[in-house]
Amino acid sequence: MSPPPPSQPPITNAHTTTATTLPDLFFKAISICFLFSSKPHLLKLPFLTFPSNPRRFLQISTMSLPSQTPKTNLHAFTNPQSLSEWLKPRLPSDSFASWGVKPGTKNVHNLWLELAEGETSLADSTPPIRTVQVLTVRIIDENNRVLIETHQELSDGSLRNRHRPLSEKMKPNEEPESAVHRAVREELGSILKGSVNESIVRIVPGSYRNRVEERNSASYPGLPACYVLHSMDAVVEGLPDGEFCTEELGEEYGDLDETKVVADEAVSVKKHFWKWVSADSIES
Repeated sequence: MSPPPPSQPPITNAHTTTATTLPDLFFKAISICFLFSSKPHLLKLPFLTFPSNPRRFLQISTMSLPSQTPKTNLHAFTNPQSLSEWLKPRLPSDSFASWGVKPGTKNVHNLWLELAEGETSLADSTPPIRTVQVLTVRIIDENNRVLIETHQELSDGSLRNRHRPLSEKMKPNEEPESAVHRAVREELGSILKGSVNESIVRIVPGSYRNRVEERNSASYPGLPACYVLHSMDAVVEGLPDGEFCTEELGEEYGDLDETKVVADEAVSVKKHFWKWVSADSIES
């Protein structure tokens, strides 16, 4: 019988041995880094970097995205003539020609002054959209009546029908409460005794309301308007019980030299005519 063959060493896979050894070395290296790192919240290897708070990183990226809200294009005009030239191709010619000519309308000087004072803005569209903040004061009395302005007498001698409560364009950054006192002082101050203050004008708590209306402007035919309406109720002491008339007090368009020159060409309000009506007869 021949002798048995010599025993063979077991077959080993050099790649398998290496593969099982590298992970051990890798995790040992990580463990050592954790033990000796001076910044435990951030793990750094020559080829790896782990942010300590990846969720926060994503939030910052999202917050830095640009806003998608469209912006309204506003315009600044050096004088009424430049405004007129800009408006002509954007408005119906017959409507624009009636500004300041048709009784009760205003002219391009008025619109330029509104823009200069910051009371009005124009969107770059055809036709342009005029946006204005308007305060309405419902002046009430103990008989549940509301004071309305029936009409106005303008500087050109024409009459302008109103049939609405006291209304006034708001100044830039003006609070409704401040606008109430200014409106009463300018339009009713000529008939009130003494200064217009909180003892004369009392705003009804909780009466503030607001809404937006879009309609064609009666002052500027052919020019669509967006009215942001702010409404408050108030009690004003010292007003007559029947119909009465007041004169406009103060400069409607400020006291700057350049606006005074233009204001001389604008149509202004000289007198206001008022009467009391039942609160049920007008819109709230």
